[in-house]
Amino acid sequence: MTTKKRILTGDRPTGKLHLGHYVGSLQNRVALQDSYECFFIIADLHVLTTRPTREDIAAIPQNIRDLVLDHLAVGIDPNKVTFYVQSAVKEIYQLNLIFEMLVTVPRLTRLPSIKDMARNANIDEEQLPFGLLGYPVLQAGDILMPRAHLVPVGKDNEAHVEITREIARRFNYLYGEVFPEPEALVPDVGTLPGIDGQGKMSKSAGNAIFLSDDAKTVEQKVRGMYTDPNRIRADIPGRVEGNPVFAYHDAFNPDLDEVNDLKLRYRQGRVGDVEVKRKLIAALEAFLAPIRERRAHYEANPSLVDEIIAAGNQRTRAVARETVQLMEAAMGLTYFR
Repeated sequence: MTTKKRILTGDRPTGKLHLGHYVGSLQNRVALQDSYECFFIIADLHVLTTRPTREDIAAIPQNIRDLVLDHLAVGIDPNKVTFYVQSAVKEIYQLNLIFEMLVTVPRLTRLPSIKDMARNANIDEEQLPFGLLGYPVLQAGDILMPRAHLVPVGKDNEAHVEITREIARRFNYLYGEVFPEPEALVPDVGTLPGIDGQGKMSKSAGNAIFLSDDAKTVEQKVRGMYTDPNRIRADIPGRVEGNPVFAYHDAFNPDLDEVNDLKLRYRQGRVGDVEVKRKLIAALEAFLAPIRERRAHYEANPSLVDEIIAAGNQRTRAVARETVQLMEAAMGLTYFR
């Protein structure tokens, strides 16, 4: 029997997921769940690295449930994957401590993503928490805890996987082969623009369509979407490239003939924004309706989500204990036990 390779991927529990998350990661996770042994981490400890308020921390339990609900709603099968909460697996703390000894501060400070995260959290360099600097080391603990072979990440996190590879390589050189050197799996997808046309879709920017939005909310958001600012009448030729409405058609409208016809007429000034948006609303409704239905099923049985998380925590703790035992045995940290 062939043993499936392991995948580690996941998210911080900071709120409900949106269409940008679907394009960037969720659709890829749905595709991977049949071919790999998948561990989906709910990375609540990473939320602490940017010094959250008590209110932020109090919101984490519901955010965790919403995160799992969104995964189940898009078609993730809880019988095929393992969901677990990062802080519930105490062995990750042990791995993090050991791995801190295997990487230098200059190596971490060279990562541009650390400065970006600090800037986004309004933290200046003099106030940089040690935990934020060590964010990639904690990620290494996340990845190497299940001894994952592959890590689906966006392009901006590929450098963090390289840190993990370096730590695994260093450990194996010093103490013996325990950890695989995981490969980054960067999906060949673009980012979905926000409905305001200002950069990518983001919860914090308030320019997102959420997977859990009802039909009326989606319609209102689409009707208010940014299009071509230079097109003030329907008979003026418009720009398709960089137009968020057409980016959404490309991502969610399966009727290619309809999309191509709309693009042609838009460029020629023979179709108005109202028609283009109306057809986008119909395409998004066809896409989101089954997602809402699955989400409603689990919301109607809230104990199911908690049971899925509890079972995932239990299974992951068993894997984590095995990893720590292998690590300590390789290091010789087995005295006086």
